[in-house]
Amino acid sequence: MYSEKVMDHFQHPRNVGEIENASGVGTVGNAKCGDIMRIYLDIDENKIIRDVKFKTFGCGAAVATSSMATELVKGKDINEALKITNKAVMEALDGLPPVKVHCSLLAEEAIHAALWDYAEKNHIQIDGLEKPKSDIHEGEEEEQEEY
Repeated sequence: MYSEKVMDHFQHPRNVGEIENASGVGTVGNAKCGDIMRIYLDIDENKIIRDVKFKTFGCGAAVATSSMATELVKGKDINEALKITNKAVMEALDGLPPVKVHCSLLAEEAIHAALWDYAEKNHIQIDGLEKPKSDIHEGEEEEQEEY
């Protein structure tokens, strides 16, 4: 069961679209479920995120977590944005069903990927930012099937 906030952000997503000549763009996916999330950041000379947009291909929870993540980063500086976790996204949405927690991980990783792109374009380093994964399951042990 989804919370009212999840349903609201799914039915009326905030900040949908693209930013032309964005300061940073991050795209991540989840090969297991097919969700793809792209976040665009417009960052000013003071390193404040003045605008943010997203495009998501996925389930309702993926759209809702994208929408909430954009709301959480807007107006923040890049270091504050980096600290926004999947848990913060879930809490802001009043929770997600256990099978949809991966959607909040996508949102966190998409923010990180967009910040990474911004840092690369501007030849800067953001303390605590690691190279993002393009798939949130990258690096996990392959599940062994037993016959």
